[in-house]
Amino acid sequence: MSAATSIIATDSGTPSADVLARAARVRLMIFDVDGVLTDGGLLYGADGEQLKRFNALDGHGIKQLQQSGVATAIISARQSGIVSRRAGDLGIAHVQQGVHDKYAAFVKLMAQLGLSEDACGFIGDDVIDLPILSCAGFAVSVPNGHSDVKSRVHYVTQASGGHGAAREVCDLIMRAQHTYDATLATYLRTNPLNKNPA
Repeated sequence: MSAATSIIATDSGTPSADVLARAARVRLMIFDVDGVLTDGGLLYGADGEQLKRFNALDGHGIKQLQQSGVATAIISARQSGIVSRRAGDLGIAHVQQGVHDKYAAFVKLMAQLGLSEDACGFIGDDVIDLPILSCAGFAVSVPNGHSDVKSRVHYVTQASGGHGAAREVCDLIMRAQHTYDATLATYLRTNPLNKNPA
């Protein structure tokens, strides 16, 4: 990664020019699960089953990002059937779970898709994510992430993990790639209550 510290936003609160340039180059956005797509809490039922709570806004953002032409993936250290089901619901084709060497999984995925580090984004929250975050072209963390992670990424979301952070990143990438307005327009055209169609 070319920057040693976070480059979050300009004084106006908008993403910096560097962040937007990095987001514009993303062709693959990779998501961690616990603490990013969820709030990091692990719920266990009486029989030991593990439950996770996902955010619907995040899910729709991931679908929109895919429709805009950016591939998506999950790399997670934990193994969960719930994550497999959620990924299936969202159409995330590249899912690697139970991965403790996340960098090796990252390298394998890049080779599979024929992409460079510069064309990949990753959002994580803990030190296990640093091997990817330190080389991804667009490295992102969440405000509830570990301080040693947040100080080493290009962008820290305003929304917390499990509460819209993934949607924020998806929207940011689409805006940087000038695909957001076209995606939004498809909804405005089909809304019978819209008085001012695009």
